Amino acid sequence: MRETMEKYIPERAVGLCLQLIKDNHVNLKIVNERVTRHGDYRKLPNGSHIITVNVNLNKYRFLITLVHEIAHLVAFEKYGRAIKPHGVEWKRTFQMLMLPFLRPEIFPSNLLPFLANHFKNPRASSDTDARLSIALKEYDKREEGKNYVFELPHGSIFRIYNGKLFQKRNRRVKRYECIEVATGKLYLFQPNAEVELIKT
Repeated sequence: MRETMEKYIPERAVGLCLQLIKDNHVNLKIVNERVTRHGDYRKLPNGSHIITVNVNLNKYRFLITLVHEIAHLVAFEKYGRAIKPHGVEWKRTFQMLMLPFLRPEIFPSNLLPFLANHFKNPRASSDTDARLSIALKEYDKREEGKNYVFELPHGSIFRIYNGKLFQKRNRRVKRYECIEVATGKLYLFQPNAEVELIKT
C-alpha cells in the first residue's frame, strides 16, 4: 500500500495518510477520471467504507481530495447520518484532519497561503475556491489547447468537455457570464474552468 500511495501523494504525507486509512477502515479505490467530481465516499450496506479518488489528480489535489472524503466518513460516524454533507460538522472535521498536512515538507510554500485561507472555511469543492484551484492546477499536466475561462478575451467562443459552445461575456463578482451558442441561455462559469478556445 505504501508504494502505491507514494505514486499519488507527496512522500512526506504517506505515513499520515496510511494511518488515517487504517484507523477509519477505509477501502480506497483509485478510479478513472470523472468530470463532475474528484472523489467520493460511500458506506455500503455491509458497513464497509469505500472512498474513490480520480487517478488523474496531481499529488496535492489527490491528498486534499482523499482527506476531504475521509472527513465525510469521520463526520458521519461521529455526528450521525442526519448532518449536512458539507455542513459545520464536516467542515470542522476536514479542518482537524487536514491540519497535520499543512506543512512546507508536504505542500510547496506557494500553495500554503491559499490552503490556509481555504481551510478557514472549507467549501464543498476546492474547485469553487478559484484562487486555490488555479494554484493547484499549476501542478497538473496541462492539456494542449486548454485555457481557463479567465484567460479568454471578452466575446470569444469556447468549447467545454461535452462539446457545447459558449461565448464569454461580462464578469460578475466571482464568475463569468457565458451564453450557450445553440440556445442563447446564460450560464455562470468559474474563472478556473478549463475550456478549449475556438474563436477570439
